[in-house]
Order: sequence, then C-alpha cells, then structure tokens
Amino acid sequence: MASEEMRAQVEEVLDKLRPFLLRDGGDVEFVDIDEEGVVKVRLLGACGSCPSSTITLKAGIERALLEEVPGVKEIEQVF
Repeated sequence: MASEEMRAQVEEVLDKLRPFLLRDGGDVEFVDIDEEGVVKVRLLGACGSCPSSTITLKAGIERALLEEVPGVKEIEQVF
C-alpha cells in the first residue's frame, strides 16, 4: 500500500493540473495507487469522452506525476 505522503503528493499534482482540465469542461479523480506505483485515475466530464483523453492522460497527467512524485511508475485510467 502506498504511503499517505505519496497519496498526498499525487493529490497535490492533480490539484495543480485540475484548472486546465476544468477549463475544457473536464476533471480528474484520484482513485488509488498500488504498491507498484501505478496511479489509478478516472477522467470526468468532457475528459471522459474526449478523443484526446489518452494524450491528456499520458502526456500531461502521467508526465507530471512521474516528474514530481517519487515512486510513481505509471498511470492507469479506470472507468
């Protein structure tokens, strides 16, 4: 199980990215992080159905988490 500190760091990064998603009518919800460092998120609103959501997820959210949260290995979208 991931530490509370790691969870807090993930939430902090998502909070920094959230205004950009909200501007386009979407949002991101932190679901969980497993012991291997896989962060699970749910894209909401316009982001959930946007054809570019994979790019948003991998190039935007995942990149930021990998850079700013030690121990994060990848991001996975859950529905």
